[in-house]
Amino acid sequence: MQLSLSVRIVEAACKTRLQVVFEELVGIAADTGYQAVCMRASAGGVQTPNEELRRMREVVESRGLHVAMVTADSNVPLNNADGPNSLRKIGPSLDVAEELGCDLIRVCLKSDDDLPHVREAAKQAADRGIRLAHQCHTTSVFETVDQILANLETIGQPNFGLIYEPANLMLCGEPYDVTTLRRLAPHLMNVYIQNHRLDPNGPASLPTYCRGDVHFHHLPIWETGGVDTATVFAGLRDIGWAGHFTIHQAEGIETAEDARAYARRCAEFVRASEG
Repeated sequence: MQLSLSVRIVEAACKTRLQVVFEELVGIAADTGYQAVCMRASAGGVQTPNEELRRMREVVESRGLHVAMVTADSNVPLNNADGPNSLRKIGPSLDVAEELGCDLIRVCLKSDDDLPHVREAAKQAADRGIRLAHQCHTTSVFETVDQILANLETIGQPNFGLIYEPANLMLCGEPYDVTTLRRLAPHLMNVYIQNHRLDPNGPASLPTYCRGDVHFHHLPIWETGGVDTATVFAGLRDIGWAGHFTIHQAEGIETAEDARAYARRCAEFVRASEG
C-alpha cells in the first residue's frame, strides 16, 4: 500500500486552516515513511490562487512525494448543506486537482437530489482524466453498504468511486470486514483510517440518517477497543489493495514536533499491521 498522510492531522477544528505550516508537514511525511499527502482546502483549495497551488505541488514533489487526493472545497469535509454545491460547478475543483498533479477529488452528496449532479460532474471530470470519490460517511447517501452500492450503480460512471472508511461504517452500525471489502472492492479509490470506540455516554457524537445521534470516544489508530484494525488489514490483504492508505484521524495537533511523533507512530503501526 502507498501510505498517505492527510493534512487533517494538523487541521484546526474549523477545518479551514492548518496549525502547522504546510511545508513542515510535507517534510514530516517524507521523513517518516509516507509516499503521499492527502490535500484539503484547509491547505489549498478552490480559494487558493493557481500560482500558490503550483508552488505547493513543487514543495510536495521536491520531497519525493505526490498528492494522493484533493478535497478542494471546505464544505465537503464539513459535510454541511453546502457540501454538494461543488458538484453543480465542478470546474474549480478540477482545476485544483490539475494544479496539484492529482487525479482524485473527494466530493459530498447529502441527498438523492445530488445524484444527477454528481453524474454530470463525473462526466466533466472524465474529460480531464480525473476521478471523483465519496467517503463512507455519516449524514450522507453513503452511510450503509447496501445504500452505497445502490447509489454507485445509479451514478454509473466508471470514474466515480468510494473511499472506504471503517469508523464511519461502524458508527452507522454497518460491517466493515472482509465480506464488506469484497463487495466494495470494484469501486475503491482510496482508504481512510480513523479509530473510534462506541459508547452511549461518550464525549463525542455525530448524527446519522440511519441511527440518529451516535456517541463515541476518539482513539489513536493503534489503540484497541474501537475499530478492529486487524479485521481491516485482513480485508485489505484479501482484496489485494495496493492503492493509498490514508491516515485521516482529526488530531488538532498544533506543533511540528507533535505532528512528527504522531505521523511516525501511525506509519510504524500500519507497516507492522499490513503483513
